[in-house]
Amino acid sequence: MDLPSSTRAAVLTAHGAELALTDLPLPPGPQPGAALVRIVCTTLCGTDTEIWSGRMTFPGMLPMVLGHEMVGEVVAVGDGTRDALGRELTVGDRIGWSESTCGACHGCTVLREPVACSERGYGFLQRSDVPPFATAGLSEYAYVVPHAAKLLLPGDVPDTWAAMAGCAAKTVLRAFSRAGGVRPGSRVVVQGSGALGLFATAVARISGAGTVVTVGAPPARLALAGEFGADGTVDIATGSDAVVERVRDLTGGRGADLVLDFAGAPSVGREAVAMAAQRGRVVVVGSTGPDSEPVPLGTVMGKELTVLGSLNGDIADYHEAIGFFRSFADRMPWDRLFGAPVGLSGASAALAAMSRHEETKAVVDPRLP
Repeated sequence: MDLPSSTRAAVLTAHGAELALTDLPLPPGPQPGAALVRIVCTTLCGTDTEIWSGRMTFPGMLPMVLGHEMVGEVVAVGDGTRDALGRELTVGDRIGWSESTCGACHGCTVLREPVACSERGYGFLQRSDVPPFATAGLSEYAYVVPHAAKLLLPGDVPDTWAAMAGCAAKTVLRAFSRAGGVRPGSRVVVQGSGALGLFATAVARISGAGTVVTVGAPPARLALAGEFGADGTVDIATGSDAVVERVRDLTGGRGADLVLDFAGAPSVGREAVAMAAQRGRVVVVGSTGPDSEPVPLGTVMGKELTVLGSLNGDIADYHEAIGFFRSFADRMPWDRLFGAPVGLSGASAALAAMSRHEETKAVVDPRLP
């Protein structure tokens, strides 16, 4: 088949503005190790809404194509293109992909941590006005660069689940892994009721927690948390001190053995430390903003808490997320996380709806009008 020379894409040119539908160039053919894919599904992440709104920004980032949770059908491959498990990729394969890494920096070679790569790149970190132009999810076609970690997807995982596995799900699973997992019968508190928080609620329940409490808003999200395994929920609208007190009540007065921050609000660190039990564990995942309230280190010391940071995830976590969905496909109402698919023309409205908490996880199918 003749390869497309350009692709329609929804481009962010100014924070908070409508995405501009425009055509971006595509390379004449994939380099060795690269692939050209037709996007079949992109699920929007909280990071997408943060960038769109301008709450997350840095100089020189615009214009860009948002979307880093996506599934594509291979339409062309370069020589020697394989997925992360060494499987040869061919035209027609359905793949997902994670960050690109350089393989040569301290993070890659000494730490052996892809998330620590000094040249780590997601599609949304690539400007859309310089080569390779279209590498992210809000486009009809995307160029998957040679060093992107690719994953051949099994046919029994729906597109939406597979796309979500590429960031939200792998981020949650990495956080639980960093914490050493869930001890059977333990008390777990999840801060945040967005897609990550709801998925984390489900993971805690499936992993054998005795009590799972989800803290967040609005009420509709908290009701959904109950469907994903929460024994109790706490609305942040009650105020910070009341939130901590209610969590302590729901955990028998002792607090949580494991607290996971998927919210990132300024007060969550202080609250996490307050609601943690003696010798509890606190995992910080969602605190990406520049402002936060002080964390009382005396409490960390006095309770002998373990505080860990967890940053996104890598291709190993992505692979685990796909396996998780396959293993527990029938355990939770996963499809309740996703909105009705829209085309590129509806992506702006979808981002706005997510930012207003009217939709948990928007879905964009560029094949739709």
